[in-house]
Amino acid sequence: MAEAIQATAQTQFPPAKKTTMYFIGMTTGKSSIMRVFPRWAEYLKLGDVLIQGIDCKWHDDRNVYRRVVDFIKNDPLSAGALVTTHKLDLLKACRDMFEYLDPYAQLMGEVSSISKRPSPHPLPQGEGERGRVSVWLRGHAKDPISSGLSVEAFLPPGHWEKTGAEVFCMGAGGSAIAVTSYMMDARHGANRPKRIIVSNRSAPRLEEMKEIHHKLGCPIPVEYHHAPRPEDNDALMHQLKPYSLAVNATGLGKDGPGSPITNAARFPEKGLAWDFNYRGELVFLDQARAQAKERQLTIEDGWVYFVHGWTRVVAEVFDVDIPTSGPKFEDISRLAKEAR
Repeated sequence: MAEAIQATAQTQFPPAKKTTMYFIGMTTGKSSIMRVFPRWAEYLKLGDVLIQGIDCKWHDDRNVYRRVVDFIKNDPLSAGALVTTHKLDLLKACRDMFEYLDPYAQLMGEVSSISKRPSPHPLPQGEGERGRVSVWLRGHAKDPISSGLSVEAFLPPGHWEKTGAEVFCMGAGGSAIAVTSYMMDARHGANRPKRIIVSNRSAPRLEEMKEIHHKLGCPIPVEYHHAPRPEDNDALMHQLKPYSLAVNATGLGKDGPGSPITNAARFPEKGLAWDFNYRGELVFLDQARAQAKERQLTIEDGWVYFVHGWTRVVAEVFDVDIPTSGPKFEDISRLAKEAR
């Protein structure tokens, strides 16, 4: 397994020597996927394929993202990529480089999956490029699907309708947009949170999220709070009704040190604490565990999200069917757990 490539605007990416899927993140070499992917590739009969990490800085320069995407698009054996942390920034910098964006990517302004397919309009022999491409670069936002599958895995059936509980989502990035949008979906009928509270350290991200939620036309009350200090999140968490869900979607604990709350924060009684991270310091989870008995908490890390998120993108990149439940999915989950 090769070390992660540190991407800059000057990076010369080595051409892939065999079919390669990339992982665009910040600390990709530490991810369990580097041990899990070879097992999945063998089980799914993907052939002689590799995974390679590409690390970019948090909110990196647009030219870095463009260089990464340009390489994947034009390198013959580069099959695609999973994008984490940079989902919004990458699409903002590279939108013109994609021939296809799925409806979720267009709505949410993010891509978590980059894949390639032959152009549906093949070039006539001898015509050359002349403004047309033989391969289409495709961007998908898979988080609304994977986050929905993940939250349903630990929420009791009919939870929102039975309890009248609320959601407090700390963070306004791609994953936060995805999970809140999933919970707003009209197909859930009466089984939706009574209120959604969102906080973020920077105000512009909140405005972007607010615009997306507005397009969805959700009747659920949503509050958006600029919370530059952990103490701000403490105060918002104290407002939550019993059985409510508190989500760490900030990246803190993995991509950055610490937690979005202080040790003085009080989780909702009989509530749920969900950290999108499964590796790193996981301070938020430690804070929840310290109150688990007293507050009767249900605590969930990001492992199930990891499995659903990766399998949705692997299926897209390699154009294979991977079920989201049943014996085959259980096999895939077991292989991942063994390699974790």
